Amino acid sequence: MDLQIVYTILAGLLLVVSALGTIFPILPGSLLAMGTLLAWGWLLGSGASWWAAGLGIAIAFLGWSASAVLTGRKLKQHAIPKGSILAALIGAIAGAFLIPVAGLFLGFAVGLFVGEAIRRGETSGALASSWAALKAMGLGIVIELGCVLLASSVWMIGVITHFATR
Repeated sequence: MDLQIVYTILAGLLLVVSALGTIFPILPGSLLAMGTLLAWGWLLGSGASWWAAGLGIAIAFLGWSASAVLTGRKLKQHAIPKGSILAALIGAIAGAFLIPVAGLFLGFAVGLFVGEAIRRGETSGALASSWAALKAMGLGIVIELGCVLLASSVWMIGVITHFATR
């Protein structure tokens, strides 16, 4: 079997894993997509592979950056401090070990609510700020996933162009 086909199949599998990594942040989805595209472009070395890799990396980076900036801005708007976010991250890690798949999200939500309830001293305000933070995180995940999927589509166009012109 041609080595370029093997590289392309492996890259496709890693791009699927990277898309899942944006939803289930066990793996760094966008970072994995950028690394995969860079390696694929370098290993194939054609003009089509480099163009697709470069454009895909730019799109994945844009999604990664936009996700972080928009989420951070929303958290700052709702005055959610780093201590509550740290409690949410600890909850997410604990939840990931206690409950498979859904535990990461549930642990994050519970940790965030507990952190905000302790900080505020009451539950109604903690519930409102926790909900705002969860919506911000959800928006970030959707943006990052969309950009990784778009980068994967660009990669697919590069795959077709590379193999059609070789």
